[in-house]
Amino acid sequence: MPENQQLASQDIVDNFELFDTWEDRYRYIIELGDGLESLDDQHRVESNRVQGCVSNVWLIREQAETTGAVHFRADSDSQLVKGLIAITLRVYSDRTPRQIIDFDINKLFEQLELGQHLSRSRSNGLHSMVQRIKALAVEHEAGMDPPSSSEVPSAKSD
Repeated sequence: MPENQQLASQDIVDNFELFDTWEDRYRYIIELGDGLESLDDQHRVESNRVQGCVSNVWLIREQAETTGAVHFRADSDSQLVKGLIAITLRVYSDRTPRQIIDFDINKLFEQLELGQHLSRSRSNGLHSMVQRIKALAVEHEAGMDPPSSSEVPSAKSD
């Protein structure tokens, strides 16, 4: 299992503190997003879209390699949002449902001062994504399997 959530959070905070300006921190967030694996078009469907986000955000839950853990993958059409996704998944992905449900990511967001440096709509979207992650963890804990790729409708490419 990856490092615990507190260590992952502290590592993110420590990396943020390396930058003196928010312009540099924004660039760092975008770089984190560049490391996300893109979702295929078959996963970019309405049922996987996080409601409440201004930018499009798609989130899927998969079985993790570790027994009982949940793996998340997500993508966005916004570079900054992809970085926020990367931060969020760092503390939530590959954890047990109980770890996901019990972890208060708002403390991390406060330490990073995201509330003061993100627009209200972006902050609301971030919180919507966290709520969706926790809801998917509850589903996983209840034994509800994610749909297989054959059950996910194909999205048309424009």
